[in-house]
Amino acid sequence: MSENNSPETPFEDSRQSLADLAKLKAEAPAPAAEPAAVAAPPAADAPTAPAPEPVALRPQILDKQGRAYATGRRKDAVARVWLKPGSGRIEVNGRDQAVYFARPTLRLVINQPFDVAERRGQYDVIATVTGGGLSGQAGAVKHGIAQALTRYEPALRTTVKQAGFLTRDSRAVERKKYGKAKARRSFQFSKR
Repeated sequence: MSENNSPETPFEDSRQSLADLAKLKAEAPAPAAEPAAVAAPPAADAPTAPAPEPVALRPQILDKQGRAYATGRRKDAVARVWLKPGSGRIEVNGRDQAVYFARPTLRLVINQPFDVAERRGQYDVIATVTGGGLSGQAGAVKHGIAQALTRYEPALRTTVKQAGFLTRDSRAVERKKYGKAKARRSFQFSKR
């Protein structure tokens, strides 16, 4: 066969080498710089353009009632979480968080996404949790709240993600092995 640039082929190769690119840049005329003294400062009564707001990379995802929905998981627990603006009430399985999660450490866990995003007391949360124990359920609610918060306010995504709340905690109980008492524990050895 022949090379790509031969006249036999009907299509030309339009690719250029880096050397050609350097030549094109050298031949391009440089833009004329305006002297600083010529530029007049804007008049006091002239409207100034507002600073551009940071563009949210993801859209806001809400349901028909204006709530953000997300699913959170931890160990064997699965939490369905609905988040809407409110007074900061958190309801888990139809009960207040203080009743359902009696231990203060568990209540601290589920409020972590709000503390990191500085939104404590600004959203109401309704969650239903199944499976696992209380610790896993608190972790699942935390994961769900973090996901729902980023769906309601996409600008908070980087803050919540850097804190590590959007990542599903994959740690779970190791399975029991045959010939062992538990996952790694051996049966008691008797010498006699």
